Order: sequence, then structure tokens, then C-alpha cells
Amino acid sequence: MLNLFNILADQNVLDGTEVAYKIVAGILIGLMALCAILAIIFVLLQPSNSSGIDALGGSSETFFGKNKGKSIEAKLKKWTWICLVLLAVFAVLFYVVLELPVFFS
Repeated sequence: MLNLFNILADQNVLDGTEVAYKIVAGILIGLMALCAILAIIFVLLQPSNSSGIDALGGSSETFFGKNKGKSIEAKLKKWTWICLVLLAVFAVLFYVVLELPVFFS
């Protein structure tokens, strides 16, 4: 975490590669934040899996209503997984970008 603050707060730029690392790191942080926020929103939009108090009342749903809900739920679940996988990929890329100057120095 200290490396992140050093990259973002360091004002002494010596060459173009350090500027490129800072730009790429900033872009990756922005993409990670976007993916995390979208994943949170998609999770909050998904309906709960438990029937809760509805099971006591014996509420009935039509076949169309059940399939409509599942298709929307399936789409939200798919987009949640896409956001989480992208978040993981961006996190690994961010780590690699941070460690590249150590390998080449």
C-alpha cells in the first residue's frame, strides 16, 4: 500500500518510464474502482434467494413471472461475475506494473 501512495504522491519525475508507470497505475486504480462499484450495485440489485415469510402464506406465482425474474437474476449474476473477474485481472496487472521497475533496476 505504501508503494501506491509513493506512486501517486511523488512529484519528482526523472524520466518518461516513471511517468508511464504512474499513468498506467492511475488508470488501473480507476478501472478497479469502477469494477468494484459496479459489482456492489449488481449484488444489491439481485433478489434474495430465500422465500422468507412468503412461504407461510402460500403465495402463488405464474410460470411467466418466475421465468422473467430468473432471466433478470441470471443477467445480474452474469454481470456480477464479469465485474469481479475484471477486478481480479486489474488487481494482478496493477501488482505487475508496480513490480516491473524492481525487476529491471
